[in-house]
This record gives sequence, structure tokens and C-alpha cells, in this order.
Amino acid sequence: MNSVIEKEKKLNLALTKLKNLNLRNPDIKKNIENLNSQKNQLEIEKQELEEKYKTLTEEYNNLSEKLDQFQSQEKIEEKKQLEFSEKIDELNQETDTLLDELDKWQT
Repeated sequence: MNSVIEKEKKLNLALTKLKNLNLRNPDIKKNIENLNSQKNQLEIEKQELEEKYKTLTEEYNNLSEKLDQFQSQEKIEEKKQLEFSEKIDELNQETDTLLDELDKWQT
């Protein structure tokens, strides 16, 4: 029981010291105002950075989409190029065959 009374006395003493703490001290008040100002500035900077991050993320997504479209278009163009080359090869073969036939008819 004695320890409870001692703890109560210590708590009362701590409360008294807290109540007597002079928050009107100009240095403490200036420090608190300075900290508040810094906090506000950091919150503003945080908001700006979040907005820039959002913008950059949107730009990244847009650029990624465009890149995908370009790559898809490039594949289509490559396929067309290959088909065109195959057609040219076929035409060359047909031309050779026709020239051979023509040679046969001329002799």
C-alpha cells in the first residue's frame, strides 16, 4: 500500500511540474512557431511531390501505352515486309519459269 501512495505522490509532483512549466518562454514559443512553420512547409512540399508523382505516373503509363502501340505497329510492318519479300520471291520464280519456257519455245 505504501508503494501506491509513493507513486501517487510522484505523479502529483510530475503534474505540478508540468503545470508550472512556462510555455510562455519566448525561446520555446519561437521554437514551436518555427517547427510549425517547417511542418507546414514540409506538408506543402509533400503535396507538390505527390502531385508530381501522380503526373509522372500518368505520363509513364501513357508513354508505355504508346510504346506498346509502336511495337505492335512495328511487328505488323515487319510481317508485311516479310510477306512482300515472299511475293517478290514468288514472282521472281515465276518469271524464271516463264523465261525458261520461253527459251524452250524459241529453240
